[in-house]
Amino acid sequence: MTAATIMDRDHASLKAHHRIRAAAECIMERRYRSVPVTDDDGRYLGVFGVNCLLQQVIPKAAIMEDGLENLGFVTDSLADLHQRFREVKDQPVSICMSHDVPIVHPDTPLMETLLLLYRNRTSLPVVERDSGRLVGMVTYWGVGEKILNA
Repeated sequence: MTAATIMDRDHASLKAHHRIRAAAECIMERRYRSVPVTDDDGRYLGVFGVNCLLQQVIPKAAIMEDGLENLGFVTDSLADLHQRFREVKDQPVSICMSHDVPIVHPDTPLMETLLLLYRNRTSLPVVERDSGRLVGMVTYWGVGEKILNA
C-alpha cells in the first residue's frame, strides 16, 4: 500500500494569486488546517494554512525573529484582530504560504506516509515525482476514515 491508497484526490487547492480572504473561507468552510497552493499548471508550490492566518493578525512584535515571548499585556479585541485581517484579506496567499511542509509521492509506502503525517502534524501534499503536479492530500480525517472503514 502507498500514499495513493489513502490520499484525498478531491482536496481543495488554491493558486498563488488567490486572495487570503478566499483561502480563509475555504479553510473555515471545509475545516481544513491547510490548503495546498499550485501554479496555473497544477504544480505544487506550498501550503496556505491556519498559521498563515494567525501570522496576519498577531502583533508583528511577537512573530518577528527574537520577538516578544509573552503577549499577556496586549489587550486587543476581536474587532482589532478583524481589522488586521481586513487589511490583508485582498493580498495573495503567496505572501505567507509555507514552503517547508514535507511532501510525499503517490508511490511513497503507506507506513512512511503515516509516520510523516504523525511527526509533522500537518496534512501532506501528494506530488508526482516527474511533473511536480499536486495529485492529492493525505489528511488526518481521510486516514481516519479509511482505517475505520477498512
